[in-house]
Amino acid sequence: MSVFEYLQHAVDSPNIPWKGIITGFCVGQFAFESYLTYRQYKVLQRNTLPPVLENEIDKETFEKSQAYSKAKAKFSIFTDLFNLVQNLAFIKYDMLPRIWHDGIKLSNCILPVKYQAVSTIAQSLWFLAVLSNLSTIISIPISYYRHFVLEEKFGFNKLTVKLWITDMVKSTVLSAVFGIPILYGFLKIFEKFETNFLWYICLFVFVVQILAITIIPVFIMPLFNTFTPLDDGELKTSIENLARKIGFPLDKIFVVDGSKRSSHSNAYFTGLPFTNKRIVLFDTLVNESSVDEITAVLAHEIGHWKKNHIVNMLLISQIHIFAIFSLFTSVYRNVSFYNTFGFNVGLSEALNIVAGPTTVFTSDFPIIIGFMLFNDLLAPSECIMQFVMSLVSRTHEYQADAYAKALGYTQDLGRALINLQVKNLSTMDVDPLYSSYHYSHPTLAERLTAIKFVNEKKKE
Repeated sequence: MSVFEYLQHAVDSPNIPWKGIITGFCVGQFAFESYLTYRQYKVLQRNTLPPVLENEIDKETFEKSQAYSKAKAKFSIFTDLFNLVQNLAFIKYDMLPRIWHDGIKLSNCILPVKYQAVSTIAQSLWFLAVLSNLSTIISIPISYYRHFVLEEKFGFNKLTVKLWITDMVKSTVLSAVFGIPILYGFLKIFEKFETNFLWYICLFVFVVQILAITIIPVFIMPLFNTFTPLDDGELKTSIENLARKIGFPLDKIFVVDGSKRSSHSNAYFTGLPFTNKRIVLFDTLVNESSVDEITAVLAHEIGHWKKNHIVNMLLISQIHIFAIFSLFTSVYRNVSFYNTFGFNVGLSEALNIVAGPTTVFTSDFPIIIGFMLFNDLLAPSECIMQFVMSLVSRTHEYQADAYAKALGYTQDLGRALINLQVKNLSTMDVDPLYSSYHYSHPTLAERLTAIKFVNEKKKE
């Protein structure tokens, strides 16, 4: 037995086949999600609408929607397969320790000696910088195809290549500006509180979430889009009257130029719970919908506020985060877990000569590596969690629709939902199992049935 083999055995005898487990989970998740897509693709081959939509959607729109949904289904299979192959290659060829090495080499090449990555936290930040930029480069062809082939084919893409590149550059810069301090704080907690980090890390994540809700709409999103105050007129008056009627803490109403990237429509509001809210309308929605329909859509959105859905989702998110990090305590300092993937903790750097170039020796645990790999271990439970979160979200949507209905917007909301469905070429018919996993909103047919919508114009 070599010196390296002896020390490796002395530190920890790996009895658990971590690579095999993670590989199996990755393949299993891909197989399950592909099965769901297959079920949905069979539904997309139907040539009849759900009964409630038969008098609402014309044949040409239905056929375009089916074709668009089929194209997206095929594309999702390809991207999922691409991500699976990439994941398996990273595992098989020990790409994580290779990239870790490259991050350290990069810091040594471009930084003065006193700023080079020496600590585990600094090495982790450089590792993530290299990994994220590599991921961005790898994803460029897929992103290009999604925007300039798939979305372009169905008339939704409004991006220019220049704007697409500019968006990528902005996103990369913002990821560095905000991501580095957040990741530093994340890792520093593990360094300072090695054995009792749980409550500190949960509090840290909660604070980051609150800051994101506060900062992103006000400071980040305007870097990508122009937000213009809604002009005085019938629409603004209608929205303000609705807000005043139900006590909604309205601050400002903006129109965003979403049409410069896509012809899809949407509306939402921003703001922390118990603070004033900003309503944001896509210009495509304003230009293509009536005042009553837009007001009905906002009545639905305000229903989320009235029913405390944002607070509910924050609480569920915190419980979820607590569960994840509670489970993480079982592996975050497991020597064999890191050793299996080429990160040998607690061994001398000099043993690189014996071990070879793809093995990383570190006196501390590279927590960021452990957390990334741990997320792959969570694949089965996260699949179950996705079912749960989708169910909660769809329940919230039904409640928000019911709230708008109670305000007397049944007909306007129904017409608005139909118009949005047509404009966005959203899927008209969905497999129940596929929907319960992937859809955060009920289908159009389910929503119209729930509010008992009857198109009076069609009826006449």
